[in-house]
Amino acid sequence: MVFSGFTFLLLFFPVTVLLVLISRNLRWQNAVLLITSLFFYAWGEPKWILAMLAVTAVNYLCALPLQNETLSSGVKRLLLSIGVLGGLAFLIYFKYAAFFVNTVGGLFGRPNLLAPVALPIGISFYTFQALTYTVDVYRKKAPVQKNPLKLLLYVSCFPQLIAGPIVQYADIAPQIDNRKITADGYIRGFRRFCIGLAKKILLANLCGSVIAELGMADTGTLTVLGAWFGAILYSLQIYFDFSAYSDMAIGIGRMLGFTYKENFNYPYMADSVTDFWRRWHISLGAFFRDYVYIPLGGNRVGKLRFVLNLLIVWGLTGLWHGASWNFILWGLLYGVLLIFEKLILGKRLSRIPSVIRRIFTLLFVMLGWIIFYYEDVRLGLTHIGALFGIARVDGAWQAAPLFDDKWLLLLKYALPLLFMFVACTPLAKRIAETWENRHRIRRCGFDLAATIVSVALLALSLLFLIGQSYNSFIYFRF
Repeated sequence: MVFSGFTFLLLFFPVTVLLVLISRNLRWQNAVLLITSLFFYAWGEPKWILAMLAVTAVNYLCALPLQNETLSSGVKRLLLSIGVLGGLAFLIYFKYAAFFVNTVGGLFGRPNLLAPVALPIGISFYTFQALTYTVDVYRKKAPVQKNPLKLLLYVSCFPQLIAGPIVQYADIAPQIDNRKITADGYIRGFRRFCIGLAKKILLANLCGSVIAELGMADTGTLTVLGAWFGAILYSLQIYFDFSAYSDMAIGIGRMLGFTYKENFNYPYMADSVTDFWRRWHISLGAFFRDYVYIPLGGNRVGKLRFVLNLLIVWGLTGLWHGASWNFILWGLLYGVLLIFEKLILGKRLSRIPSVIRRIFTLLFVMLGWIIFYYEDVRLGLTHIGALFGIARVDGAWQAAPLFDDKWLLLLKYALPLLFMFVACTPLAKRIAETWENRHRIRRCGFDLAATIVSVALLALSLLFLIGQSYNSFIYFRF
């Protein structure tokens, strides 16, 4: 079940909201959310709910004794290790076992020793969330949750279950026992959800269909113009697709009384790679910072160890996205770029004109997305070659044509592309905030106008959804 599907929009979510609203107290609301969240997850393939239950159980049982102050630090570290590794074992088995085994087997001429298993949807997200619980309890950032159903609600709560944002237990624990559904929160959440839905249906899905028209998957036929057009389209698609899901998750959470942290902050406005990763998938960056980078020593170590820490973190970031070499290379690319910015450019970076910094940041980000797009690394390199006029046809390199008749797609979609470029900037948000911050009479007018626009976006999205064949979220496969 996806947020942008008719089953969710017209049946599951309205029924869930109604049941929550008529619940007499928070205890009943939590029960409704737990039951509906488990139903939401089991909708596609019921058996995979067992993996989520097992990950939750392992972390619950290992964290429970950590409240005992008589336990030695060694025993607590052992319990922490069992909880973390036990939870990660499920992720490693489902997502990485075949990749690791076949990679080693390939060195000995046997690359297909183990067939990949089906990947439970959202396992990368809920595994990390369960892990934050055990670590936060160990660090005394959050109290032990004695009620296993409340911990399961944290792990399985459907707004952020499938594709984030990754919420940390210390942030959500107080809200499980103390939250309120207010009219203002519900309306703002509804507006945020409608914006996310429109970004997905009207923008991200359009990019996906144009990419298919362009034939980007067939790198041997790419022209120079087509290669650049495809790179821009995919950069727009993955941003609008993933940020749309985050918008919808944050909006749904707000409607149900939860407050989730922002996951995107106009990343294509970044003026450095460091700045980009402060703005893109913020919850994933925060997870690796708090639970991997800082425990490794962060930047409070020597230069060589600092470099190693960054490469480890970004190698793992790439691997988290998928068991494929292109994701690992994508992650390591950012690790190298960040090392270059921090150790070589240093303070000199700030002396470079902002417009130059933004252009080069966007260039490297687009190159990264090309590597990210093609699981076959050779296809990604072929696409990158086409950007600079080099084509790879039948294994031989030759000059790539400048353009072909597909350049007409650029004219056909020029207007929506222009709108997307503007939508990548905070311009609309700043205009809305300026209006909203005026005196109360105008703010009431803003609330009414914003709600009307939201309802219009919802209606338009439903209308466009009827005729669309492409509607899956990119990050579902991670």
